[in-house]
Amino acid sequence: MKIILMHIARVFLGLVFLGAGINGFVVGFGFEPIAPTSPAAMALFQFEYLLFAEKGLEVVCGILLLANRFVVFTLVALAAIIVNILLLHLFLDWSLLLLAIAMCLAYGYLVYYYWHYFKYLFDVKAKQSL
Repeated sequence: MKIILMHIARVFLGLVFLGAGINGFVVGFGFEPIAPTSPAAMALFQFEYLLFAEKGLEVVCGILLLANRFVVFTLVALAAIIVNILLLHLFLDWSLLLLAIAMCLAYGYLVYYYWHYFKYLFDVKAKQSL
């Protein structure tokens, strides 16, 4: 059962990030968005390069999650983006808050599932290896 939930959470996050990344590129190129976007989130991207950098990372991470490759590395790369998405929808724009909460729950479950890899990130004093 744990492995089925892990795959559901991984595919869910992969689809959300791939879709949001592609949607961001569409908006960045001046077209109408495919899916609804948060005006508060788009206001944060005053510089276009920042929009393309974040959406590029989202597309790459979405593909990696869907392909089930470098999942732990991808989760580390998405940590700050997930927190920013939750805080944005919690304090500025409630329109997609349920999606943000679902993303955080899926992300949290994946971190729990792969915790044996993550626990080494929290060593107070890392051991040297030759």
